[in-house]
Amino acid sequence: MTTPPSDLDRLRDRLADAAERDGTLDVAVRTLDSPVGPLLLAATPAGVVRIAFEGEGFDAVEDELARRVSPRVLLAPRRLDPAARWLDAYFAGRRLDAATGVALDRRLSSGYRREVLDRLATDVPYGAVATYGELAARTSSPRAVRAVGTACATNPLPLLVPCHRVVRSDGTPGRYRGGADAKRTLLALEQGALGGPVDARGEVADRPGT
Repeated sequence: MTTPPSDLDRLRDRLADAAERDGTLDVAVRTLDSPVGPLLLAATPAGVVRIAFEGEGFDAVEDELARRVSPRVLLAPRRLDPAARWLDAYFAGRRLDAATGVALDRRLSSGYRREVLDRLATDVPYGAVATYGELAARTSSPRAVRAVGTACATNPLPLLVPCHRVVRSDGTPGRYRGGADAKRTLLALEQGALGGPVDARGEVADRPGT
């Protein structure tokens, strides 16, 4: 059952609408419940700029946004409705390409880290995994395995840019902003939605007798 909005909710929405209309809403934020715990979503007028896990500390993340993007940060869920719908569909098991239909603001990643995340978004599809070394081999610095790990571990847009699909060479999850358990949950969700183990293209692998 949907809870009717309170007076405080309506006041907050009016304030957010006025700030959006006046062009003073630089960073809109909202939270979203998910199977990997509460998420903080943040968006500028250009698109989603940050997704954070509860373990990062939402207050600390908002402070970071105020320093690096703009001090004008406001609770304003409507700007983030497209991202929330994408995430709800993803967690419901829909096979979605990275960030389809969701505008992204990539200003919090640059240089080689940005190159790694761009390559990840295009080369590692839903349900597939790649090792840090395999992803490094597809970049301009094919031996920069450690730097690839850092790029994934500091990805400002997890889930929409699916760094959880990059694992260690022995198959263990490796570092993840949301923690190893969250990474395992996301990998299991994608493979479960596809009906079993998948190959590097994200297609269900052939199984004996099939």
